[in-house]
Parts: sequence; structure tokens; C-alpha cells
Amino acid sequence: MSGPECCSNPPILSPTAGNGTVEKVGGLHCYLTASPHSNLAVLMLSDVFGYEAPLLRKLADKVAAAGYYVVVPDLLEGDPFKPDDSLYTLPVWLKDHGPEKGADGSKPVIEALKSKGFSAIAGVGFCWGAKVVVELAKSRLIQTAVLLHPSFVSVDDFKAVDTPIAILGAESDKYSPPELVKEFEEILAAKPGVWSFVKIHPGVEHGWAVRYNTEDAEAVKAAEEAHKDLLDWLAKHLNLVMTREKWRRRNRKRMGMERGVLWEVDHHKPPPQPSTTTDHLHRHQTLFRLTTITTYLQSEKSQSRSHCEAVTLIFFTKNLHSFV
Repeated sequence: MSGPECCSNPPILSPTAGNGTVEKVGGLHCYLTASPHSNLAVLMLSDVFGYEAPLLRKLADKVAAAGYYVVVPDLLEGDPFKPDDSLYTLPVWLKDHGPEKGADGSKPVIEALKSKGFSAIAGVGFCWGAKVVVELAKSRLIQTAVLLHPSFVSVDDFKAVDTPIAILGAESDKYSPPELVKEFEEILAAKPGVWSFVKIHPGVEHGWAVRYNTEDAEAVKAAEEAHKDLLDWLAKHLNLVMTREKWRRRNRKRMGMERGVLWEVDHHKPPPQPSTTTDHLHRHQTLFRLTTITTYLQSEKSQSRSHCEAVTLIFFTKNLHSFV
């Protein structure tokens, strides 16, 4: 699907925009902007206008200031869409720059981030970039995803997604109209093991989050609301992934376990009780494991309350069926 809405209000590109630097990561030129000592990465993928868009880089700086290492790769390899070129229309341009190709180009960047020791990676995509993020989520190459005014995505895409995901749509959007976004929401809501958040922002059009008029106070306010939703999602879900992975590594190291989850250790399970029904025994074992991990956490005085709460939340998420 293509049309003028996707390309409305094109940015004036600037290779020097933003507070970060341009460096090569995974073989691609990338705009890098980072919070010092962050071990959480955000892969921010542009719309059809590419990684030199000033408002996109401004948002990348904002996300970095919240505590993340942000990478905006040039997946278009110096060939962003040019709406003034009447011969190189969007359908023609897409033949050379399909989102699937963008997903393939993202993989070396992700591998480079992993090699640098980042414990969790989020994918954030706008318009064309949102479809790229969905492809990465389907392949489980990222730990969480945020889509803003997505294009080229389908119902079948979300049937294949089991990564925590947020979708921020516009009230006026021919690419992902509210009715279609609601379908996405229903599909995700039917997956009890997948965290999701879907919101239709009122009074805005496709592209409002990164292609707004900076002199229009209402447009700026609407964009900032989307930015807040983005940051809230990252704070809740990317940090939770990091906490989970940290505990898994810690448990492997300290307890010498092949598996890193305390409540799955055989010698922490109570012996079977033949006189107890299967369902009751399963509940008993689950509660016993929770008691074990709670006691362990309380004995670790150096662990913060937030860590304890995060691990307990993960436990209940994995074992909710035991109490139903």
C-alpha cells in the first residue's frame, strides 16, 4: 500500500543533526547517541526518509537521555525516498528498499550490539521502520518492540509475534487505520503470555511522532505524548528483561546451575505425596518454590526491593496457571 500520506511533511535532512555521532556498526553508518554506562540498547528504525531526519535524531537523543544506548542505522544506505522525484515513485523505491531487506540489514547491527555486551535490545520503528521491527520481533532478535504509525504491517504479522510489543496509531491513518489497529490489539490480547499495549492517539495523522510542525504547539504536544508512551514502555519492559537476564546469569554463577531459575531446581522441590491429588500437589510445589526464592532474596541484603519485585513478577507470570 502506498500513497501521499506516508510521505507528507517530509523532513529537511541534515547529516549533522543531533547531539550524537555517526559511526559504523555492523557495517552500516549509524547515528549513535548514548547514556553513559548503559547496557540497554534501543535500535531506532526510520521511516522512508532515513536516519538523517532531524526530529528523528532529536527523539533518539531524548531516549538516550532516559538511560539507553540508541542506534539509528542507515538501512536505506544513503538512498532515502525523495518525494520530489516524479520518476522514482514510492512503489518503485520500495522495490529496492523493502522492509524485509531492512530487517536483513539490521541483523549485523544487532549482532554487533550483542558482542558489545548489551543485555537487552529494543526495536522502535516508524512507518516503514515499524514493519522492519515486526520482522525482527517475529524472529526473536529483539526483546521488546514499539511501533509508531506503522505501515506495511498485516494481521498475519501479529499472529507470529510473541515479543512484548506496543503499537501507537493515529486517528487518521490510511496505512494503519484505527479499525486495523484494533484487529492487531485483539490478536495480541488473545495471547496471554505476550505483553502488549495499543493506543490510538486522537486528532493526529500518520507520521505525527517524528514529522510534526515544530511551530505548532498542538502538534508538538501530540508528538511528546507519543514519546512519553514510548519511554514508559521501554522503562517497564526493557528494564524487566534486563533484570530477568541478570538474575539468570547470577544464579548460574553462584549456584552452579545448568538452568538459571531458582524455582526450577530439583532439590528445592518437596518430595511427591501419593495421597495428594495431582492438581493440589502442583499448587503445593509452586508455592514451595515461591517460598524458596522469597527466602533467598530476603537473605541477600544487597538486593533492592525492585529486584525482588521483578523476580516475583516473572515467577507469577510463568506459573499463573497453577493458581487458576
